[in-house]
Amino acid sequence: MKVLGISGSLRPDSYNTKLLRVAEELLPPEVDFVVYQGVKEVPPYDEEDDVQPAPMAVAALRSAIGEADAVLFATPEYNSSIPGSLKNALDWVSRPIATNPLRNKPVAVVGASTGAFGAVWAQAELRKVLAAIGARVVDGEVAVGHAPTRFDEEGRLEDESLQEQLAETIEALLSETQSRALVLA
Repeated sequence: MKVLGISGSLRPDSYNTKLLRVAEELLPPEVDFVVYQGVKEVPPYDEEDDVQPAPMAVAALRSAIGEADAVLFATPEYNSSIPGSLKNALDWVSRPIATNPLRNKPVAVVGASTGAFGAVWAQAELRKVLAAIGARVVDGEVAVGHAPTRFDEEGRLEDESLQEQLAETIEALLSETQSRALVLA
């Protein structure tokens, strides 16, 4: 099974990328986990540019999502919503709506922010966008508030209850992915 991690933050040392790395450690060894690194290269969406072949960065993102069995998103919160770069990337991926690579794909959403609420509004917005695209959004929420105080110097999540929530969300994602695989088999 292959799970793709997508961070909504473009910073290499972001708390959301750290959260994805913590998730990677919680996955069973037989799960192949890859963190996607190309969101920053995706150009602004313009329907005039949405042709075949797609821009290289768009084709790479669509391919990475298409090859994954599931996707784990980690989003920060910018002005009570998801980062524009992440929304833009999803706008590209969502087309064409009937055959986009997220259609019926199991996805989960988690988030970290420097504020008190751990990107809960952004997570809700991202779940809404993913559902509109046609993804199978699993239940589960991990809201890492005050993120600078939640990770140690090696990037490990220090809060046990947050680790448990993350493990439960990953378990729900893997379970949905396995259920989907059985239906498709």
